[in-house]
Amino acid sequence: MALTRTGFGRPAVVAGVLVVGVVLAVALLAGLAIGDGSGGADPVPETEAAIQENVSEDAYAEPVPEEGDLFFEEGADDGSWVSYVNPRDEYRDPNLGQGSGKICVTLLNEAGQPIVGESVPNTTATVPTGDSLEWHSDADPFVVEFPLTDHYVRPLDSDQFGTNPELPQGDGYMDSHCLEWHGLPEDETVDYGEVELEGEHADDIEVVGYVQQAHQAWETDVHPIGDSESYEATEGGWTYETDESHGQTVVVLQLNGDEADQQSHGETDDDGLTDGISGWIGLGAVAALVALAGVAFSRYR
Repeated sequence: MALTRTGFGRPAVVAGVLVVGVVLAVALLAGLAIGDGSGGADPVPETEAAIQENVSEDAYAEPVPEEGDLFFEEGADDGSWVSYVNPRDEYRDPNLGQGSGKICVTLLNEAGQPIVGESVPNTTATVPTGDSLEWHSDADPFVVEFPLTDHYVRPLDSDQFGTNPELPQGDGYMDSHCLEWHGLPEDETVDYGEVELEGEHADDIEVVGYVQQAHQAWETDVHPIGDSESYEATEGGWTYETDESHGQTVVVLQLNGDEADQQSHGETDDDGLTDGISGWIGLGAVAALVALAGVAFSRYR
């Protein structure tokens, strides 16, 4: 039996076309959402792997030496401090007193993690030192060459930042390269100049500031970036006092992030372009289906 026009009329055809169109549009938009990978969900916090993808140089994680290790020096009987072997530590001869201290350099990546400078080779950080340290073979001035791993037996020799409940000082990972001394008079003044960056990648490093603590054992519950001060604020040194004959300063440097920023911005631009194209494809598909329904409707008038 042949179908008649009254048995399969215009309203049914139009309705069918519209139903098919809606189903196809929903399926297409759902597929685009799945392909986008986000589905409109909130962004997931960055993992360690994601952080490392957005820095110019990976963090250098070197655990501190433990008692009995080659580079473990000594610890206080009362657990108030710990010391590690530093090849750039010297004792004044003749010894003139109990004055001791450190000048250190810490280099951080864009995420604020300690690094050794593999991404900035042939670059130096120089800290001028005053007359009180001219006897020290590694002072006058104190020069740090990057990458540290190419120039020093102990690339990082000190744990200056962070805390760990199992340690008297530090977070358990080396983070600084230091000049160290002992044997100065207990009324001596130690001074130093502003750090100078020179070499192939000097422009890729910025001076964050200086973290200085005078007249006391180093308190590691400080942040290399958050607690940094300007050179002027530190006054470029300190004078020992009786029974307070210690002092330290850390010069904090950080990669300026140009390379990582460019990579990150490039990825963002690509994703934005993809999202925009996907959205327009979805809208175009819906418009095409509506037009198809219009054609079907006009055909059966």
